[in-house]
Amino acid sequence: MTDPRGVLARDGMAAARLEGILPARRYVSTTRRRIVAPVAPLRRAPRLEAEQLSQLLFGETVEVLDVAEGYAFAQSGRDGYVGYVDADCLDPPSAGSPSAGTASVEADLRVAVLRTYAFTEPSIKSLPQGLYSLNALITPHAREGRFVKARDGGWFIAEHLAPLDRFETDPVAVAERFIGTPYLWGGNESLGLDCSGLVQQVLRACGLACPRDSDQQMALGTPIDPEAGLMRGDLVFWRGHVGFLADSNALLHANGHHMAVVVEPLDEAIRRIEAAGSGQPTAWRRLA
Repeated sequence: MTDPRGVLARDGMAAARLEGILPARRYVSTTRRRIVAPVAPLRRAPRLEAEQLSQLLFGETVEVLDVAEGYAFAQSGRDGYVGYVDADCLDPPSAGSPSAGTASVEADLRVAVLRTYAFTEPSIKSLPQGLYSLNALITPHAREGRFVKARDGGWFIAEHLAPLDRFETDPVAVAERFIGTPYLWGGNESLGLDCSGLVQQVLRACGLACPRDSDQQMALGTPIDPEAGLMRGDLVFWRGHVGFLADSNALLHANGHHMAVVVEPLDEAIRRIEAAGSGQPTAWRRLA
């Protein structure tokens, strides 16, 4: 069965590219839009109180199926996740254009620090905007001194940005920057994230494609036998949970018990998680 998390279809309507693949009453041409808010919740339903499934960061693109009552039903261009996003978080559509707004212009920089402000002028004394999180995407529109002006955004400190092809090399070192960050269900930003959101953002910073949810992430890397030895950077999975090994005896993860990103002894975490009803680890994976 097709995973609905990655299918741009609802209520008998589907993206035109799915014709002949997915049955639907009608097929609709989609528009490509860009996130212009520092962060935009992706929700299960088109209302503010609906469950947050994920978050989209500034500069990310989405494929929009339709917009109604202030919400766009859309698919993330980065990981393919589908949900509802507040239409006010998107760039304005261009009438009659399949590449709506400015989304046809590709970003070539990303935020490379944990979080940063943008400013209304190329001055740190001007009004700050944000905060913008690690892996937000920047399309340069102008440059002045140490500042880069983002299309649809403010002026960023150039030292806080990096080319899209410049990656981190140590996932655990990136994950350690998040220690103390509050746990947030569906969170994907530096101010709050969940277990799989942490893994996704860390691996993105390292140039590795990563799906959104922990059950999807179980396909990453290769399986390993924990009895044969564990290494820094290995992933350990439970039912509905995932974390990095900071070393062979320490787990680094965002979790709802501590309500934060923490490092704790692996043995203690295994006992605690089992006692909470999630059982023993279901998979151990090593990234390339």
